[in-house]
Amino acid sequence: MDLKLNNKVAIVLAASKGLGKAVATALSAEGAKVVISSRDEMELNKTAAEIYKLTGNEVIAIPADVANADQIKNLIQKAAERFGHIDILLNNGGGPPFNKFENFDDEAWQKAFDLTLLSFARASRLVLPHMQKTSSGRIINIISGSVKSVLGNSVLSTSMRMGVVGMAKLMADEFGQYNITVNNVAPGMILTERLKHTLPKDADPEEALKERAKSIPLGRIGKPEELAALVTFLASEQAAYITGTTIQVDGGASRSIF
Repeated sequence: MDLKLNNKVAIVLAASKGLGKAVATALSAEGAKVVISSRDEMELNKTAAEIYKLTGNEVIAIPADVANADQIKNLIQKAAERFGHIDILLNNGGGPPFNKFENFDDEAWQKAFDLTLLSFARASRLVLPHMQKTSSGRIINIISGSVKSVLGNSVLSTSMRMGVVGMAKLMADEFGQYNITVNNVAPGMILTERLKHTLPKDADPEEALKERAKSIPLGRIGKPEELAALVTFLASEQAAYITGTTIQVDGGASRSIF
């Protein structure tokens, strides 16, 4: 299937590793011009070189912290100046820490808001004028399966990502007139560094992952590339009639009906 992403310009946030890197690689493989960003400049440049070697398509690395307004504004401005248009935005970022509600103070809540909700709103607002000019665009948010099924100790992540779900629904309503779609992708257990950090510190990682996989109908932990495949489809012309929705990638782990 030709996803018609050739020469589309995609900005992928938090893309030096994990889910962001997998999405950037998949988009580049489909012919998109990809602009990747993360805080770690050295790791980011390494990732850009790896993707270019794999796909042969141009990859631009611009360091930026998703929670830093000036850096994100600079990133989007540079991308627009370089290519003249922006077609796809992948909102992504490392999630807030896990712990019980009673252990988080005001500062922790503020950091979670800045990282997980405000950063998505800001980047979306900044790319909007560029997408309006071409009367097309794709905004895709990486959130969490916790918006569909409760995940223990995830009060910060769940609260902020539920906000993203509501925001995306309203954005889809408002942006539909410009043929801009807005969707959320909610990963379950995907093999990333963040998942590894949730494992018991005194446990053998492989055994702990096997134990986690027992609760998944498909019987295994997901791969970043599997989530990236969905994001790439949502970024395509074939997905033009999908908007305002949240799609899970969790191997069937969620028991929620809706």
